[in-house]
Amino acid sequence: MGKINILLDNIRSGQNIGSIFRSADVFRVNHIYICGISATPPNKEILKTALGATETVSWKYFENTIDCIDFLKEQGFELLAIEQSKNSKLLNDLKYDENKNYALIFGNEVEGVSSEILEKCDGIIEIPQFGNKHSLNVSVAAGIVLWDCISKTVNPSEFSNRY
Repeated sequence: MGKINILLDNIRSGQNIGSIFRSADVFRVNHIYICGISATPPNKEILKTALGATETVSWKYFENTIDCIDFLKEQGFELLAIEQSKNSKLLNDLKYDENKNYALIFGNEVEGVSSEILEKCDGIIEIPQFGNKHSLNVSVAAGIVLWDCISKTVNPSEFSNRY
């Protein structure tokens, strides 16, 4: 499997960012790009939930999300936004190309991923949902998508079993 990166677009909650750092560490994410109004380490709220993962997962801040997207495209990453959209593909139907590098884009807790950003993406992925709310916390969504990616691309014998 190629590299998996995460792009966080205007995430309001430092605790959500910290939680995403922890999931990124667990699933060996290559890099996190933090954009816009999102807080960056060593923010107290991030550190509270990251529990040290800000030291094990590399990250970089971009003031403008479009600049980050352009940077990732130049690096050859396929950009996948995690969002509900008429053009979205269900997560369970997604097939990963082992020769590609991916950047998974997670948007603002209230607004989601903006239409301007969606237009620049190579695909839009939607997590199937059955309840009435049709909304997940961004850190929960990140964990689900990362698990899906890893479970479809990594041989189970490679999972570490420390117990």
